[in-house]
Amino acid sequence: MNTSTKYWIVAALTVSLSFDGLAQSRPIAYPAKGQSAQKQQQDEGACYSWARSNTGVDPAAVANAPPPPSGPAVGGGERVQGAARGAAGGAVIGAIAGDAGKGAAIGAATGTVVGGSRARQNRRAAAASTQAQSQGAMSTFNRAYAACMEGRGYTIK
Repeated sequence: MNTSTKYWIVAALTVSLSFDGLAQSRPIAYPAKGQSAQKQQQDEGACYSWARSNTGVDPAAVANAPPPPSGPAVGGGERVQGAARGAAGGAVIGAIAGDAGKGAAIGAATGTVVGGSRARQNRRAAAASTQAQSQGAMSTFNRAYAACMEGRGYTIK
């Protein structure tokens, strides 16, 4: 392996590692005008910075954003609200049947389950929204990066 080939591999790995965690559909630049590996690396760094400053999107921040919280304690109180609604409804039904306390207990348990289901639905919706925002931000960044690289004479795919 000659020195030029080794340099190209090192440059490609460096760029690859610097973009680690970015969206999988990151634009690929081909040096259409015979740019050297060193020149391509410089251009990629400059275009990365330009795209970041012009879009306001920092790919490293997008890639390292914490996932939405999860777990039983998360939610807007859906389980508690469900339990309260269920207990109230169960107490009314239980009073009609002759045992308001038992009806309230059954209603509270049922309401807790329904509230938990709502909490899970809300978490899934929040996670989907966060993912869509991240993908949209990365798409904007990638378009800006690609425009910059094309302006410097690279073919982008």
